[in-house]
Amino acid sequence: MHAHKNTIPARIEFDLNLTRTLVPLKDMSESHLLALLNDAAVDVAFAGQTLFSNGQYDNQHIYLLHGDVALVAEDGSKTLIKGRSSLMPIAHHQPRLCTAVAETDCNLLRIDSERLDKLLTWSEVADYLQLIISRQRDLDEDVDWMMTVLKSNLFFKVPPHSVEHIFARLIPQVVYSGDVILRQGEVGDQCYFIKEGDAEVTRNIDGKWQHIADISVGRCFGEDALVNETVRNASVTMRSDGVLMRLDKQDFYRLLKEPVVATLELNQFEAAIAEGAVAVDVRSEEEYSEKHLIRAVNIPLRVLSIKSRLLSQDKLYIFYCDTGRRSRAAAHLLVQQGYKALALADCAQLFGQSRWESLLDDHHNYVLRDGVSVQGQ
Repeated sequence: MHAHKNTIPARIEFDLNLTRTLVPLKDMSESHLLALLNDAAVDVAFAGQTLFSNGQYDNQHIYLLHGDVALVAEDGSKTLIKGRSSLMPIAHHQPRLCTAVAETDCNLLRIDSERLDKLLTWSEVADYLQLIISRQRDLDEDVDWMMTVLKSNLFFKVPPHSVEHIFARLIPQVVYSGDVILRQGEVGDQCYFIKEGDAEVTRNIDGKWQHIADISVGRCFGEDALVNETVRNASVTMRSDGVLMRLDKQDFYRLLKEPVVATLELNQFEAAIAEGAVAVDVRSEEEYSEKHLIRAVNIPLRVLSIKSRLLSQDKLYIFYCDTGRRSRAAAHLLVQQGYKALALADCAQLFGQSRWESLLDDHHNYVLRDGVSVQGQ
């Protein structure tokens, strides 16, 4: 009989410093990483305890912080992993391709895979757009504020593909100290970003008004009523004169809709490569080095705006990652720049099913030269 797990809440200060070295968490902005760790858990596993079983779907990234874990393959062979010897999550592809058993008492960091993927994609799209915006000299005065907006709470809730349209739809609104912007109980038809000034959030609970929070530049408020299609759950009052940027309900709903991204099926991949298409892996360098598609080059999403100059607008590029979320964002963004780009449709199956093993390469790295893939040194 296995000992019971003892799960304690993650301590953000501890986890933030520790996870700066973990893959792919190290590539996330601090605001996105903090939001992710807020729902994570530090888990104590005892010697002999099974962490996960072969064939299991558990939708978790599990990082070994301290202790030893044995990975047991179907044929009974074992691989030992020692705490901090690997910065990657433990055999994280789903379904699990092996069974993991604690050899000693272990400390683990458990993170919901879906939330990690969403926040990671958002963080990297924000990095991409930051570089694009910084090149536009007419936006110099607004760059800092726009970057704050891209890392705001609103963008934890809408698809990252839509972010490029956000600034064109914002409407400025001058406000004054004491103005009540939202009233608890009202139907919501707008949300707001604070461009200048400060505001107070209050809520009427059992007939008494209670202070909930102070909010300032870059913060979005009022979006919950739009997301959940319900009334306002709090009131917001300006504490100073300022400027708000208003996003109307219909424009907000447009942001919630993912744009259509053209895709390529995995069983068509080899034929496309034979015809001259180039595969682009948008994961981190560490993820790429572990295993990638044959002849694929590595351009992480967060540096795509810099590296896109290496692409040729005459070539077809097939973007992929391990879930499809980062690669769909990359393909969409590149198509907007005039490139020919597709997203691989079956990314989630690529690393988790042995039937595609022949398409994977863990020995050679490739780079772009004149827009095409060549083997690196």
